[in-house]
Amino acid sequence: MKAIQAALYARVSSGQQANAQTIVSQLSALRERMQTDGCLSLAELEFVDEGWSGATLMRPALERLRDTTAFGGIDRLYVHSPDRLARKYAYQVLLIDELQRAGVEIVFLNHAMGQTPEDDLLIQVQGMVAEYERAKILERSRRGKRHKARNGQVSVLSGAPYGYRYVTVAEGAGCARYDIIAEQAQVVQSIFEWVGRGRVTIGEVCRRLACSQIPSPHGKKVWDRTTVWYMLKNPAYQGRAVFGRKRKCAAQSNLRPRRGQSMPAAQSGITTTPDQWLPIAVPALVDADLFAAVQEQLQENRDHARAGRQGASYLLQGLVVCKQCGYAYCGRHCSKASASGQRSHYRYYRCTGSDASRFGGQRVCANTQVRTDCLDQAVWQEVCTLLNDPRRLAREYDRRLQALAQPADDVRRRSMDKQLHQCRQGIVRLIDAYTEGYLEKGEFDSRIVRLKERQQVLENQIEQVDNEALSHAELQLIIGRLEDFAATVKVGLEAGDFARQRDLICTLVKRIEIDREQVNVVFRIEPIPTGNGSQDCRSRVYGS
Repeated sequence: MKAIQAALYARVSSGQQANAQTIVSQLSALRERMQTDGCLSLAELEFVDEGWSGATLMRPALERLRDTTAFGGIDRLYVHSPDRLARKYAYQVLLIDELQRAGVEIVFLNHAMGQTPEDDLLIQVQGMVAEYERAKILERSRRGKRHKARNGQVSVLSGAPYGYRYVTVAEGAGCARYDIIAEQAQVVQSIFEWVGRGRVTIGEVCRRLACSQIPSPHGKKVWDRTTVWYMLKNPAYQGRAVFGRKRKCAAQSNLRPRRGQSMPAAQSGITTTPDQWLPIAVPALVDADLFAAVQEQLQENRDHARAGRQGASYLLQGLVVCKQCGYAYCGRHCSKASASGQRSHYRYYRCTGSDASRFGGQRVCANTQVRTDCLDQAVWQEVCTLLNDPRRLAREYDRRLQALAQPADDVRRRSMDKQLHQCRQGIVRLIDAYTEGYLEKGEFDSRIVRLKERQQVLENQIEQVDNEALSHAELQLIIGRLEDFAATVKVGLEAGDFARQRDLICTLVKRIEIDREQVNVVFRIEPIPTGNGSQDCRSRVYGS
């Protein structure tokens, strides 16, 4: 008999629960139940999401669990309760249905999965109660925090910025507060003095801090410019901490994925308007006049920034990424004096990983820079070629997906259906023969295993044939949509202005990868259901 491949899934929502290791109790109960059922607990089949909300399906361990299930690597899954899978009832139904269709037996520790309508009803009720409970907890928590913030209680902030130490309610004898850290406070005051009265740039501030060997709030030798900017914008340093500056919303999509990001964030924070802020009094490190002077300087810097005044200054801005280190390429402007005394101006794309000032004087990448006029022209030419010849996409897919050369004909499909029907009839007759006593158990077991294996092979072959046909149909649909889109924008394609060219490039191009020897354009192409995930249409456009 084949050993049962058993897996477990556990989840806790908040970072505090993850740090307190509250997930250990879930894992202990799940492993104990697996041992009672005679199943082995393998490390590679333990899927644990620590600090991930159940209100989203975008969780690392859950993604790996679904992928492993799709490839048939799990026979039974142990979960503590349905709300560990998801907090939303609709997500619970989706996941349970997906797992069951893949042949996975689901075992909940707090309730046994059954086959009766009453069992399904109980699972549904539990899911709706969990969703209702989460909504009520969030609402009560929001109202309670705002009430405390109106009363000036520091405990709703749950932490302190650089320069302060957060004293908890337990440490402060029932009242949370901010205590000033003298050494860090001097650093904060120096930063405000440099910007507010010395009118230096944030980059110069980072260089001065690095020369003074002052570690960043996270203990790094080099200060990030964003860290300094957030410090200069934080009103807590003038004695007025703010609650409610950010609110959570659905994650906003970017032109390209962030460096090192395994999956998109489920939520993101956006800054609210000042009328929604609730001030809380804390010890001040700088006076109000200096803080106001810093804000004026930051606004002046923003007004003088080219990107803030003109929007996108480069055609491929936000799309170019380094193939070597993964950092983004940014546009730069440079001028050079010739022998005759005239100055020539040119632009180029440069990897931010090669900018030594960002990494404490040591660059992390040596990839070459690319002239903007050459790269812009090459990428735009590729976009025009794709729009003028949409069938190029079909040829690219045929080249990369040779296994799906042609869909199976109807004769082959009917033959496989007939063989599968005969196999199922053989299983039924074999069970009847064993029931009537014509076969011994040992003889029955060997024959039923062979028939089951044959049935599984035929079902896999039929599924592969259906996927091939579906893939070719989906490909034709994508080509048709691209042809329609190309027909609408073909008029005046070559004479398009900067804004029109950038809109078309952002619509069709997913990212542009710059390597040492070549540049690849990755187009935004919808995935084809081949079982291998999404497919990108790549094109080499520039070589050295």
